[in-house]
Amino acid sequence: MAFSSHVRNIDALRGPDGLLEALLNTGTDDAPFAALVTHPHPLFGGTMHNKVVYNAMKAFSQFGLPVVRFNFRGNGRSEGTHDNGIGEIDDVRAAIDYLASEFGKPILFAGFSFGSYTGLRATCGDPRVAGIVGLGLPVQAAGRNYSYEFMPACTQPKLFISGDSDEFCPSEVLLQVVAESPQPHECVIIPGADHFFAGIPGNPAPKLDQMQSAMRNWLATTFDLQAPV
Repeated sequence: MAFSSHVRNIDALRGPDGLLEALLNTGTDDAPFAALVTHPHPLFGGTMHNKVVYNAMKAFSQFGLPVVRFNFRGNGRSEGTHDNGIGEIDDVRAAIDYLASEFGKPILFAGFSFGSYTGLRATCGDPRVAGIVGLGLPVQAAGRNYSYEFMPACTQPKLFISGDSDEFCPSEVLLQVVAESPQPHECVIIPGADHFFAGIPGNPAPKLDQMQSAMRNWLATTFDLQAPV
């Protein structure tokens, strides 16, 4: 019988601003890693239930890894107040602390949009984090600029996935950001995909399956992961 993950609430994930609403998709007892996925901008509807976040969770879960998702401070039932991407970096660090304490395994991280920006700032160079996935890495969105001057410190294996029609990160800009980070790194540009890995006029089919497939392929080849049976 194939492995089947179960979902349960987490009641012990506390950030600097209070309790963070969180979910755990359970993994196998012998899973070699634990995983964390973070969501897009909370002021624009981003939550841990976002479709991209869910598909990233599924990519990890298919290898039997335990996966945590949480709502940033002030979002959903998470305590605290939105902090414009500053305090949210500490929320990610708190989630990394929780995973390290709860599972005692190396951690794989994936963040989408705002969640990738805050997550990379929290995880780059952290020895507990073995690999990093940036989904829809934002450069400019809703009048906000995102800078990546910290990328030279991001020494872990990295995967970046974006659509070729991502309105918040032109492909040529993403490739430049990736080039400024240390090897190993990989960048996948999905044709006909926008920021949310949805379709575009003339190519309307959703591209979430391609995003998830790119994650699974990278995880399998980079970390020698196999789906449990």
